[in-house]
Amino acid sequence: MSAHRCPGCDYVYDETKGAPREGFPAGTAWSDIPDDWCCPDCAVREKVDFITE
Repeated sequence: MSAHRCPGCDYVYDETKGAPREGFPAGTAWSDIPDDWCCPDCAVREKVDFITE
């Protein structure tokens, strides 16, 4: 599992934790996140902008 960071606000999507408030339970793979998903913290950056850590 990996983590993906928003370059705008440093929000981190960690696959092991998921994003429950966004509807993605723990263990949700990055590839299962929709391509049109935006950062839930800044709403500026899209999935394509995130940096894999």
